Formats: sequence, structure tokens, C-alpha cells
Amino acid sequence: MLVNDNEAAQSSAQAYNQLLLNAERQRVLDADPAMLNRVQSIAQPLIGQAIALRPETRNWQWEVHVLKSDEVNAWCMAGGKIAVYTGLIQKIRPTDDELAQVLGHEIAHALLSHQAEKMSRVQVQKLGLGLGVLAGAVAGYDLGGVAGLADTVATVSLQLPNSRKAESEADSVGIELAAKAGYNPYAAISLWEKMIKVGGSGGPDWLSTHPNPEQRLQSMRAKAQQLMPVYQTNRRAP
Repeated sequence: MLVNDNEAAQSSAQAYNQLLLNAERQRVLDADPAMLNRVQSIAQPLIGQAIALRPETRNWQWEVHVLKSDEVNAWCMAGGKIAVYTGLIQKIRPTDDELAQVLGHEIAHALLSHQAEKMSRVQVQKLGLGLGVLAGAVAGYDLGGVAGLADTVATVSLQLPNSRKAESEADSVGIELAAKAGYNPYAAISLWEKMIKVGGSGGPDWLSTHPNPEQRLQSMRAKAQQLMPVYQTNRRAP
């Protein structure tokens, strides 16, 4: 770990602020007030559960915004900087329970320090890049005009296997956050079934940053069944 959580959060804040500034200039930031309100209202109880799980994150400057983009994507940077793309909502058409699974999964990445880990790995591979560029790049943005952070061999051998592990960890923690916040854990299954229909099954498992879809769904079913009592205790009113 060459980069700790505080450094990752500082770099993420810089990248996030620049991203929001660019999005505002392009008029793609929070363009739909109703959609923004929906995303933020679902995110708030999840953030509360994140703080309960990791109390020091109470000091994070949590933010939730919606970016107008056709891409089916969402993410949470270190320090609680969250973005959801309109493409995800328009193409997947998630229920509130399903959208909570998306947000819970992304928040889990931040709670588990996955961005700091990834930034550390990238630093080893590309020592000349600045942390602010890295923070944006690992969230899916090329803020410094960098075409690629690592060559293909380094990516496959170092980053991808760990990224698949990180995705599995975020699945598990994200479903738990959502269940504790009162969202149905089985929505994780219906969500990713929709994701598979929209995005296809993807490439070979060993070249993917995400677990094999069928393996992923199997793990989610087991986790959802385990968390049903938690959900039923905290179930949110319609």
C-alpha cells in the first residue's frame, strides 16, 4: 500500500471537483432534479450504514451526483465521492431496491479501500503519474489525457486478478449495506440479470475485471438468503 486512504481521498476530491466542474460546463451535471432526488434519497440510508460499519467515514465529505451519459455505470471514489450515470437508470430501469444494490456495491469499494489499493498498484507500474490523475483514471476517467495506466501484460498479471477479488468483496459488503438499510437483498440478483442482458456475458473470466456472471449470481443468491432476516427487520415502507 503505497497510497493510504487519506491520500486517496484527497486525490479523489481533486479529481471529483474537476469532473463536476467539467460536467457543469457541459450541462450534464444533475440535469434531472427528480432523478437526482431519487438517487440521493436511496444513497443516504446506505451512507448511514457505511458510517456504522466504518465510523471514521463520518468525517468523509460524502457527495452524490448524477451525470448525463449513455454509459451504464456508477462509482464511488475514495472519500465518498459518488456518481451515477443516467444511462444506468434509463437502460437498466432499476427498482429502488436494485438501485440501492448498485450504490451499496460502489460504496463498498470505498469502504474496503479498493481505490487506494489500485492506486498503489498503478504507482508501482507508472511512477511518473500524479495521484490526482490516478484517482480519476481508476474511477473511469482519463483526467490527464493518459491513454492507458499500464501495459497489457502488467494489467493482466497484476491488476485484473485483484480487481475480480475486489468486485466479489464489494458484492458481499454492498448487499449487506443495502439489507441493513432496508433494501431487498434479492434485488442484487435481478439487477445483475438485467446488467447481463444489457451488456452481454462479457469476455473470458480470466480477462475480466468482474467475476464470471454465473458465479457472481450464485454467490449473490447465497448472500441474499443469508441476509433476508436482516432485511425483514429493517424493511423500508413502500
